[in-house]
Amino acid sequence: MSGFDPKRFIEDKVEWLRREIGGETAVVAVSGGVDSSVTAALGLRAIGERLRPVFLEDGFMRLGEAERVRKALGRVGLKVRVYDVQEEFINALTGIKDAERKRKAFRETFYRVFSRIASELGARIVLQGTIAADIVETKGGVKTQHNVLEQIGINPMERYGFRVLEPLKELYKNQVRLVAEALGLPGEIVHRRPFPGPGLSIRILGEITREKLSIIKRATAVVDEELSDVKCFQAFPVLLEGRATGLAEDGSRKYGYIIALRVVASEDAMTANYVRLEWGRLEKVRDRLISAIPEVSRVLYDITDKPPATIEFE
Repeated sequence: MSGFDPKRFIEDKVEWLRREIGGETAVVAVSGGVDSSVTAALGLRAIGERLRPVFLEDGFMRLGEAERVRKALGRVGLKVRVYDVQEEFINALTGIKDAERKRKAFRETFYRVFSRIASELGARIVLQGTIAADIVETKGGVKTQHNVLEQIGINPMERYGFRVLEPLKELYKNQVRLVAEALGLPGEIVHRRPFPGPGLSIRILGEITREKLSIIKRATAVVDEELSDVKCFQAFPVLLEGRATGLAEDGSRKYGYIIALRVVASEDAMTANYVRLEWGRLEKVRDRLISAIPEVSRVLYDITDKPPATIEFE
């Protein structure tokens, strides 16, 4: 990160976006994460009202996410339009078990839906918050990031009818946060923990069902609340494949789902170390998860670093 000047970066990228976009309209999909928010803020500086920020409610986001994002970005002048496309996404991914198939099905659905919306908004240019780590992991075969196209031979104009501009593709997460601070974005966005592009679809191991999606959404809400003050890069639950025998409060047999809790520290997402939470904190999260989600019978804590693991399970 030595020598990186976020203010100079902003000046250069705003000028670059103005040249590339010209007098056209551009659209950007925002998730509330720092990458897409920085991309949208750069686009706003470059072309003003000709930028169309949109939020795709795809069914795999956190509970209440659309309204939080709309309000947060509204404070910096970004007027976000929310599109409810949950049924398209959930139908496209329901029943898929394989992790890579999930990511690719999500990518195809995302760009098909996004292409339709961009066309409705009169935009043939898409701004995208792809960062260096996304490209490295996709090209290296670690996992397919849904926002990587041209780098793996997919021509977005030919396939989806729009051109993609990626102002952050040379940066890593820590550098993007510096740019976000220099742009004056709210702290809740600057320091927000990353959320995977395919959302909660990859935090359900194995087959995706509507029941499992409901469980992981409730579990995510519990973990976000209970671990909001923990200094870390990521803190999230994963719904594991299969179930485990347990006991209900009345002593009867309970065959419930298993949740794994993952909390890691990292600077750039390329390496990570698990966070040693206090036992009392872990027990509180466990109790909240089991009491709030009766379908769950067991909670585990992941103590694996990256490498050998990845941050996400899928």
